[in-house]
Order: sequence, then structure tokens, then C-alpha cells
Amino acid sequence: MNIGRIDLNLLVYLDALLRERNVTKAANQLGISQPALSNGLRRLRDLFDDPLLVRTSEGMIPTERAEQLQPVIRDVLSKVDMAVQPQADFDAANEEHLFRIMASDYAESTLFPHLLQRLRREAPGIILDILTPSDVSFLDVERGKVDMVINRFETMPQSFHQKGIWKDHFACLTSIDNPILQNFTLETYMDAQHVWVSKTGMGIGVGMDPHDVQHLGWVDESLCNIGKQRRITVFTRHYQAAMLLAEQNDLLVTLPSRAAKLQRDNPRVAILEPPFEIPPFELKMAWSPLVQHNPAHRWMRRFIIDVANSLLAEDQT
Repeated sequence: MNIGRIDLNLLVYLDALLRERNVTKAANQLGISQPALSNGLRRLRDLFDDPLLVRTSEGMIPTERAEQLQPVIRDVLSKVDMAVQPQADFDAANEEHLFRIMASDYAESTLFPHLLQRLRREAPGIILDILTPSDVSFLDVERGKVDMVINRFETMPQSFHQKGIWKDHFACLTSIDNPILQNFTLETYMDAQHVWVSKTGMGIGVGMDPHDVQHLGWVDESLCNIGKQRRITVFTRHYQAAMLLAEQNDLLVTLPSRAAKLQRDNPRVAILEPPFEIPPFELKMAWSPLVQHNPAHRWMRRFIIDVANSLLAEDQT
């Protein structure tokens, strides 16, 4: 292929088409007419000698060649974007900017109060739109409609950039009136009634099956590894709700330590170490290549890591 035949605008068109999979939506996103984009698609098909997008009953589906091209084109456009970006850093102290961030209930409870406190002091023009995992799909992030996602992830698109925020262990939370405090062992843990709390991944959630250990998460997988299965009475996706339920004297909640520590000044509950080993998990943030080199986005990523590191440093004092 002659490099002189390549119009950079065509790569921009193809990137938008592969993200939207709809000519009208892609044209609207690019601010051009539908006929202009349709003509661009014809030129792209000629350039790559491939249909690239095929119309089906389920919409436009990329060909195998198009799927191979997508990460390459993303990388090319990302580097071009970096080359033409202004060199000045984002002036967070004086600029206004809205960040849309999907955060798990765990992250919103443990990280965001400290993040917001520092933002109000150091960057008062920053506005956060905090979304829940059920509000967002990976496609929303991929298209740049959501700036970043902060959660624990079992799977993630390979094209995404990611950064670890911190690792956390687990703790148990229960009422100070729960008789289990007199003899907290693996045996009494297994005899207790449990509150399950978690929401990893993204997208609309589905109902839980108490017997589907494979999909119940870290705590239940760890129990399964030692031949145990706990009795779950309540399933919830909200850590605040789980911590309130812990005040009932017949329930036991096993949850990340940082969430449990939010209740350390609550005289109605006690925090205990689990009577079996549960591997730690990692809280991560992830974002699309589309925003990798954006100055405001780079600043926010550094700011989040700085806040997290400050909290980790406090743990050592």
C-alpha cells in the first residue's frame, strides 16, 4: 500500500465507525454529514480492499480485518493526538472541568471522600459526575463517554490503559451483641448467617445464586478451597447497606478492610479478622486510549494516585 494514498481523515472516520457501528451516529460524532461519511467508508473499503463493516439484522458488524485494524488505528490516532496537543499542563487550580467517573460503591466510600476533600481545596473548578457500575458499559469508556472506571475487575478490554490504586484485605463486621464474639472461629463463622456484598465488573447486574460459588467472589471462593460454603441470608451491592445490616446481632458481614474501618468509631459494631485466609484484591482505575494523552485526564489520574498514596502513607504511621 502506498502511504501517499492514506488520508488521515479516513482513519478518523474508521475509528468513529468502529466505535459507533452506525453511519449516522458516527457522522454526528464527527460533525459531518451522513453522505460524507458514507463516501469515506467507500474510500476506506477501497483502501483496505475489505468491506470493513457489514450490515446485518443486528446492525453494522466489523469484519475480521476491521477488528485487527481497530487497535492499530487507535494507537496511530492517539500518537497523532499527543503530537498536536498543546504543551501547557492542565491548570487545575483555575480551570473548570467535568470528569465522568464510574466508581464502585467500595471506591466511592473509601477513596472519594478524601479525593473530594482535596479537590475542593486545590481544584475548586473540578466537577465529578460519579456513575455506578450498572450505569456504564466498557463500550461507553472505549468511546470516551466516561473518563475512567474505578473498581475491581475480573476482565478488561486489552486496549484499555490501567493503573493499580491499592490492594486491600478483608475483615468481618458484626454487632457487639452477637454471641459469636465470645468464640470467633471457623466453625462459628460457618454457623453464622451472612451478608454478601460485592459489585465487580460493569453493566446491568443480575440476581445471585447462593449455590453458584464460582460467581460469588473472593470470600466464597476461598471457603470453597477449604471445602466450606457459608449460609448467605442477604445479598446486597451496597457496602453502606451491608455495614448497617452488621448492626443486627445475628448477621455477619465479610468485606474489604478499608470499608470495615469506616465503622471503627461505631460503638454498635466490632471488627474482626476472618478465621481463614482470603487473598487480597486490587482496586484499579482504567481508561480508554482516546483520553490517554489528554492533559486534564493525565492530571486527574496523577491526582487520584497521589490521594491514594497519601492514604497508604497514613496507614504506616
